[in-house]
Amino acid sequence: MNRFLILLIFIMPTIVFGQVRENSFQQVVNEATLPDQNPGKVIEKVQENDTTVSNPDYDAIMATRLGADDYGMKGFILVILKTGPNQTTDKTFINNCFRGHFDNMDRMVREGKLIVAGPIGKNNNSYRGIFVLNLTSVEEADRLLQTDPAVKEGLLEAELYNWYGSAALPEYLKYAEKIWKNKPN
Repeated sequence: MNRFLILLIFIMPTIVFGQVRENSFQQVVNEATLPDQNPGKVIEKVQENDTTVSNPDYDAIMATRLGADDYGMKGFILVILKTGPNQTTDKTFINNCFRGHFDNMDRMVREGKLIVAGPIGKNNNSYRGIFVLNLTSVEEADRLLQTDPAVKEGLLEAELYNWYGSAALPEYLKYAEKIWKNKPN
């Protein structure tokens, strides 16, 4: 029997969804003795160690409601807001656009579409803030952002990215509403 076939017999049980588990492969390489290296010795099958852990607190109903995969994760859209091309100095225009920006964020939260928002400190990239949107389509996110007056008027510009994070992220919102003392006008 050739060496390739023998190694294949040992490696095949360690293949999971097209990926070789590195620790199992190394175990096979370290422990397997090929027949021509030690004639007459029987090769023992290597015991596979399952590294997955079951969660005793798993809540299938919550996981389904939140759209979680088997790892408790799901897709979102990460938005990085940057200073836009509109460099107006009209204070009334700017204030009205940003008042609309905050009102729009409140609306998106009520609709369950905006789950994280906040400013970014001064930086050399003109980054102003982030959103995490409870959406999976960049196109849908782009349409939603056009309802924001600061984005629509070019005071802010949005970069959109697919992001994979904890499906439980939206759950923090029910607590966030209980801890702010003063709301920006």
